[in-house]
Amino acid sequence: MSCVLIDDEPLALDVLASYCAQLPFLAVQAQFHDAVAALAFLRTQPVDVVFLDIQMPGLNGLHLAQLLPAPAPRIIFTTAYDQYAVRSYELNATDYLLKPVAFERFVQAVSKVYGGAERSELALPALPAEPPPEAILVRHDGQLRRVAFSEIQYIEGRKEYLLLHTTQGRLLTLQSFRRAEEVLPPARFVRIHRSYLIALAHVEYLERGRVRVAGQLLPIGDTYREVLLERLRGYQQL
Repeated sequence: MSCVLIDDEPLALDVLASYCAQLPFLAVQAQFHDAVAALAFLRTQPVDVVFLDIQMPGLNGLHLAQLLPAPAPRIIFTTAYDQYAVRSYELNATDYLLKPVAFERFVQAVSKVYGGAERSELALPALPAEPPPEAILVRHDGQLRRVAFSEIQYIEGRKEYLLLHTTQGRLLTLQSFRRAEEVLPPARFVRIHRSYLIALAHVEYLERGRVRVAGQLLPIGDTYREVLLERLRGYQQL
C-alpha cells in the first residue's frame, strides 16, 4: 500500500517514517515539508493514503485535502490540535491522529485503510513488537520538541496550556492534562492535583498536604493522595 507523508516538522516526519518502516505492507513514496510541493506530486502520482499535518505555512492540510484530484487517496490527519477534528471528518478523513502519535494508534488508523471494506479479503500481518516510548513530543515556540521522560520533573496546568518543568528548562505547550496522562507512563508519573502531574523519580519528600519535587513544594489534592502514596510504594519496589 503506497503512502505519502506531509508535515512541516522534520521530527514529526521522522516519527511517521519510522512507523511506516515497521509495517511491511506500507511503502512510502515521498515525504514533504511543503504542502504545495506535495499537492503537485499527488496530482500526477496516485497513492493509497496520505498522512497529512493540518497546521502548515501557506497551504494548510485541510485546504490541501480539498484540492486533491479524484479519485482522492485516503486521508489520515496528524496534528497537535484537536479543534480540527469535526472539520476533518467533514472532509471524509479516514482518521485523525493527535500528536504525539503512539505506534499502536498509528497502526489502528492504518488498519482502517488496509483492512477496510474494499480490502476485506486482506488481513493485517503480525505486527512487530514496539518498545515503549521514552519521550513525548510537544510544540513549543513554533517547533515540535522531543522531551525525554527522564528529563520531566513535573507538569503544571495553566488553563489550556501545560508548563513542563524539566532538567533542561521550562516548556510551555498547548496541550491538555488528559492528553499528557495518556502519553506518560503511569509507573513513572502521577497526577497529584488538578494542576500538577509529577515524575516519581524527582520526588524528594512528602509533608502534610505537599510534596517536594525538584526543589519545589507542590500541593497534593485530597482526591489524589491515596493514588500518590500507592504509586510511590510501587515505584520504590521497582
